[in-house]
Amino acid sequence: MALEFFKYHGTGNDFIVVDDRHEQFECQNQSLIQDLCDRHFGVGADGLILIQNQAGVHFKMRYFNADGLPGSMCGNGGRCAVHLAKELGIIGQEGEFEAPDGRHHARMINGKISISINDVSEIKPMEMGLFVHTGSPHVICFYQDIADLDVDEIGRKMRQEFSEQGANINFVMQNHDGFKMRTYERGVEAETLSCGTGATAAAVAILETGRSQDSSIELNTRGGRLEVGLQKQGSTYKNVWLTGPVVQVYRGFIG
Repeated sequence: MALEFFKYHGTGNDFIVVDDRHEQFECQNQSLIQDLCDRHFGVGADGLILIQNQAGVHFKMRYFNADGLPGSMCGNGGRCAVHLAKELGIIGQEGEFEAPDGRHHARMINGKISISINDVSEIKPMEMGLFVHTGSPHVICFYQDIADLDVDEIGRKMRQEFSEQGANINFVMQNHDGFKMRTYERGVEAETLSCGTGATAAAVAILETGRSQDSSIELNTRGGRLEVGLQKQGSTYKNVWLTGPVVQVYRGFIG
């Protein structure tokens, strides 16, 4: 039986999103997910998302990286899932969903989708940069210029040195236009055009290092602009929200 899917992107971070409320998708089939995410022989995506039923919230988001393995929290993926849930009538202008790291709130604001990020308290200085956990592990490295940086080569080396599970490596610079960032994502094992939890981690690192004192930080990624709102209370960042545009590119059928 053919299974309908939706192709989405949130500032260039692209996903295959499936309405799996009847749990028909073979989520244990790693090679199937790999094949679907393959950019030459499949649909092509940074990851795959299943929307499933979950008691106590409007829906559950299950996320898989392009390597076919279950992933941690994905900020842009969560925003894309919210868009489809709205289209399917699962939620209204606001809602709640369950993700790998717990419960998140969502709301539609001026044509953009905003989701809450859980409190951020795991922040550690490292030789290579600042480690920040925003539902996914990130290392933030500040550079004078990232335009010509070989993100794939440098990111791959740093990702492997960090730990057995690895971390996402984000390269951030500040200029007259604000903050720009590029991200090497584990699970994709390459640079992606944007990363929502990475942008959130970068905003935390920007405040931690005194590069800004604003409660709203804009990050210019290669795929578009993301906004992170946050408040520091003691050593913890609370009321964290990730906001940006979402686009449904097309829909099709698998099988």
